[in-house]
Amino acid sequence: MAVDPLIELRGVDKYYGKLHVLKDIDLTVGRGEVVVVIGPSGSGKSTLCRAINRLETIESGTITIDGQLLPEEGKALAKLRAEVGMVFQSFNLFAHKTVLANVSLAQIKVRDRKRDEADRRSRLLLERVGLADQADKFPAQLSGGQQQRVAIARALAMDPKALLFDEPTSALDPEMINEVLEVMQQLAREGMTMVVVTHEMGFARSAANRVVFMDEGRILEDRAPADFFTHPETDRAKDFLSKILKH
Repeated sequence: MAVDPLIELRGVDKYYGKLHVLKDIDLTVGRGEVVVVIGPSGSGKSTLCRAINRLETIESGTITIDGQLLPEEGKALAKLRAEVGMVFQSFNLFAHKTVLANVSLAQIKVRDRKRDEADRRSRLLLERVGLADQADKFPAQLSGGQQQRVAIARALAMDPKALLFDEPTSALDPEMINEVLEVMQQLAREGMTMVVVTHEMGFARSAANRVVFMDEGRILEDRAPADFFTHPETDRAKDFLSKILKH
């Protein structure tokens, strides 16, 4: 059990019409923990991730972030989203703004920073993700891997308490995946609280404190990576691992 819970989900249910996509989810993520969520397509992983900062509403249950119940909407929700950054499968950068402006924009709008201060911080963050020399380019001039690293810098610019990653490498060419995972590995080493939905089992093994395995809207296993990968407890997890670890 996490000693210092930062994110807590209790009895969370979510439906799309009649489809029950999250079923009675209980999950606690401790401060500084990296929790990797894996499972077959359609198991509810992305919905779970998106529910944590209310990009998806839930039908029942509670979600608390740092002791505060998730706000319904409005300013309180915007403030919470600044505390819990999100990195998406598609990079969601503003095409008509430079890389620097993309990273600075929310700092100015949400954190009320002056442009000079925001830009200075943005340059430091771009350096941190290995893109200091790309600040004046536009997203279309960058590779997919570079764009995703800009998206990570943008999320970090808000000084979030936690970062959510929804399949951050699945839209990338294979040679670009590692450059993004390396940035994420570094964040994990620095103690950033992270919830990562991914198909990258190597990352799950090396960076996660816990692996959460989902199937059909339920959490079937929630264990240390070494235990999960060597001794999965459920037949569903055994079957899933046998399919993906053969490749």
